[in-house]
Amino acid sequence: MSEVFDIYTLLFLVLAVVIFIRLRGVLGRRTGNERPPYDPYTRPDAKQAGTPEGTVVALPRGRTGKPAGENAGPTQEDIDERLERYATKDSPLGKSLTALIKVDPSFDPGQFLDGAKVAYEVIVGAFADGDEKTLKQLLGDDVLDGFMRAIDEREGRGEQPQTTLVGIDKADILEAEIKDKQAFVTVKFVSELISVTRDGEGDVVDGDPTKVREVTDIWTFARGIDSRNPNWKLVATEAAN
Repeated sequence: MSEVFDIYTLLFLVLAVVIFIRLRGVLGRRTGNERPPYDPYTRPDAKQAGTPEGTVVALPRGRTGKPAGENAGPTQEDIDERLERYATKDSPLGKSLTALIKVDPSFDPGQFLDGAKVAYEVIVGAFADGDEKTLKQLLGDDVLDGFMRAIDEREGRGEQPQTTLVGIDKADILEAEIKDKQAFVTVKFVSELISVTRDGEGDVVDGDPTKVREVTDIWTFARGIDSRNPNWKLVATEAAN
């Protein structure tokens, strides 16, 4: 009886090992379609997450990504290369951008404009949606006050704007200035928008939902030169048309 028991025990053990090996071969095989491990410190993909809560649209700091004052001073050749597409060296704009690069060696006009375009799109959408939380992160106090007054007024009238940004045709730096340890960069945006405002009944009270308009905006962004915060804020706006 003991020998029979030992034989059956041995058979079950062998069978268990075989099953385990076969399951491991199937369940442990990577197909390339697995979801990556969750990392709470990884920023969500922008296309999926939009502008998640607590996220600020950062205008790029430039080639090094380091705060001002931590980089070796750029060479004149490097400065000329950065300015090449955006301003001539001896023009007023070229001289002011050169001065900005010297005090903040990470500043790059091209990368700045890339970030400014993203900020423009987000701010236009947030204003249309009345998204105060996003606007607070991207606007200076004076501009925020003006935007919120406009939002409150239209909400008081029961109106809801709908804005579709078709595209940004051009974005050019017009001016750059350093004042009281603040850097100011003014950008001219030429964009195409579909804009319409509807009342509480859904009727159009302003704009045309079928018409694309060309809009020119002049926006000024600012940030502290010595700040470790890479984010620029919109501190002044002007509509050119």
